[in-house]
Amino acid sequence: MTVVGAGIAGVACALELTRAGVPVRLRERGHVCGGRMASKRFAGRPADIGAAYFTVSDPDFGVVVDRWRSAGLVREWTDTFQAYDRQGRHDVPGPMRFAAPRGLRSLVEDLAAPLPLTVDRLVLSVEAGPVVDGEASAAAVLAMPGPQAALLLDPALADATRAVQAQSWSPALAAVLRFPSRRWPDFGGAFVNDHQVLSLVCDDGDRRGDGAPVLVAHTVPAFASGHLAQPTGAGPAIAQAVRDLLGLPEQATDVHVHRWTYAAPTGAAGGDTFHLDADGIGLAGDAFGKPRVQSAWRSGRDLGRALAARLA
Repeated sequence: MTVVGAGIAGVACALELTRAGVPVRLRERGHVCGGRMASKRFAGRPADIGAAYFTVSDPDFGVVVDRWRSAGLVREWTDTFQAYDRQGRHDVPGPMRFAAPRGLRSLVEDLAAPLPLTVDRLVLSVEAGPVVDGEASAAAVLAMPGPQAALLLDPALADATRAVQAQSWSPALAAVLRFPSRRWPDFGGAFVNDHQVLSLVCDDGDRRGDGAPVLVAHTVPAFASGHLAQPTGAGPAIAQAVRDLLGLPEQATDVHVHRWTYAAPTGAAGGDTFHLDADGIGLAGDAFGKPRVQSAWRSGRDLGRALAARLA
């Protein structure tokens, strides 16, 4: 059994299969697991450059989160964001948002700890059988955005090909801005509406709980689309947009921009939480639901259970 992609969906799927006694090979093309629950270190300190936070409404996911809380891996962050729009700045109450002191990637690493994970392992093809890079597998899971899965799939696998082609995705850039000191009004995170550059700005020092003078800004898809070929070139425009929004008196001393070509699904792929066809091809991720960490976890967990039942 092969699972390709070690974001939270792929890891949740592989974990469920392992618990059911199904041998699993978990493959990740990157240097680390985590997917879009990505964290990068700057001067030894992590900053989240993918998902900004997560919320909990599923009781089963809540059990996982409670374990993370007991282990000190997550913390309650805030249930109130700011919103900037044409009417100015105002509070937006909502569900409790959770953050991870060591970065959200640390949560995927925790789940993946007991799994046979191979990183830096680029999978090139998934063919009928299923056959993954020439090796027969009882089934194959592609836990990644549809456009990336489409590059691996043999078109003869018609059901899976149709499923990935039905997905649509939007891009984004995430910029980590480090400052000499904290010189902005108190806020945890801010939704930015009707803006040409920004969609979300988070106080990473508040999110992480260490008070570091670090902001992370996420861009709107239209702005990102114009900078996918050279994302670093977007840094000055993003930094200036954040300064203007928050009225900052000083420039960031360092700006790092990360490109997400497939940042978020723009529509749920049907009513199921995953795809599993008669060819033994499974698809999992937050495209099968709202674009949330919880949705990705549930998609992988549910697919793992369905595969374990099929292979029993």
